[in-house]
Amino acid sequence: MANNVTYDRREQFQQIQSGLLDGEQVIAVYDAIGTGTGFIGLTNRRVIIQDKSFVGKKFAITSIPYSKITSVSVVSNKSWGGSFFSTGAIAIHVGTHTYEVEFRGDQKSHHVHNVILHYIS
Repeated sequence: MANNVTYDRREQFQQIQSGLLDGEQVIAVYDAIGTGTGFIGLTNRRVIIQDKSFVGKKFAITSIPYSKITSVSVVSNKSWGGSFFSTGAIAIHVGTHTYEVEFRGDQKSHHVHNVILHYIS
């Protein structure tokens, strides 16, 4: 199963895999950069985000069912004159909360955006 999954770090993939529900399959697990977020996992049922922004070296693994996601955005500090995916960051909107995840490289943000859009459309 790991051969069909795209991931950056094996330990992050294994952490996602250890918490799967019956019939759930991992699509990708990407390491995140920037403050607060450790990684993002995509399955055929939900988005899983590791949030490391808690005080005292605590962290949370947050599961977001695709049905609760209202939109997904490409985040950029550049003008829209360039490539649509010229950045490596996305924002996932869930009710009034927004999870921003930044990646090393625009291919990962493009893949995450397209997977989420597929499941919320």
